[in-house]
Amino acid sequence: MKGIQTGKKRFVFALIILLFLLFFYPFSGPQPVRYVDRATGQVKTEQIEAGGWLFWLYNNPVGELSLQALIKRKWASEWYGKRMDKPESVSKIAPFIRKYHINMNDFQKKKYTSFNDFFIRKLRPGARKIDTNRNVVISPGDGKILAYDNIGRQDFIVKGYRFNLRSFLKNDSLARVYSGGSLLLLRLCPYDYHRFHYPVSGHLSPIVKIKGDYYSVNPIALRQDIRIFCENKREYQIITSKNFGPVLMAEIGATFVGSIVITHKSDTAVKGQEAGYFKFGGSSVILLFRKGKIQIDKDLLINTRRHLETEVKMGEAVAKKRL
Repeated sequence: MKGIQTGKKRFVFALIILLFLLFFYPFSGPQPVRYVDRATGQVKTEQIEAGGWLFWLYNNPVGELSLQALIKRKWASEWYGKRMDKPESVSKIAPFIRKYHINMNDFQKKKYTSFNDFFIRKLRPGARKIDTNRNVVISPGDGKILAYDNIGRQDFIVKGYRFNLRSFLKNDSLARVYSGGSLLLLRLCPYDYHRFHYPVSGHLSPIVKIKGDYYSVNPIALRQDIRIFCENKREYQIITSKNFGPVLMAEIGATFVGSIVITHKSDTAVKGQEAGYFKFGGSSVILLFRKGKIQIDKDLLINTRRHLETEVKMGEAVAKKRL
């Protein structure tokens, strides 16, 4: 009996040591996330909210267990989102603005009732210049873009996994429509303006909603698994445009994104018009175009080939009609 008890104690002690070692593995931190400031052409390093925590979740065995059991769950994002709706969350706003050097002159309201109220802040009229050329596609929001002129090529692969249209859309016939087409991926950081706008004008299809998880869309997570886009909650609709054909616009939920809210109620979209917003958290917008319909701006393609995102603002040109 005494030998059994001693064995149990040794097992528990060994388990504690193992968990302790796993908790601190790996010892190295995340590689810096670099991007190109389009306005200046400079390569900058992104300030990542809780970057070490994200790296631990996606690169540490114990962190990955926590991610699967808790963080990716809908209830976890809803719980955090509700915290950001509380009046006391207002105290987080001023430090957040200072930390990320947010220019509040771009926005309408000056006083907010909660952090979420601040998070979904609206631009003041004229804060973003919208390219009105009918042959131009604009960025649907503020953020960082990756651009692929042909989604079927080998350059959109992470750890051996190619972005899969069928898995993403859950629709085989629609996936065939965009096979070999172009893709623009806009990633919104937590400090970015979190409303998204229509990139082209046209008739809108009904919204398709796909249930899913809430993995982070930060590059720290995507470096491990690009399939996140096919596993996260998402919704999309098609903008039927005279100049660009059927343009698919998809919004992707992410860790601590409480919800995707569509504010536009008409079945007709005007380029630059607000479509909706994300509640708290980082998120992404994906644009899909049929093969041969657009010519993506060269700087976006070059930077993407260098594994660099490009920082853009809502309303600026990102592609044009292919002649």
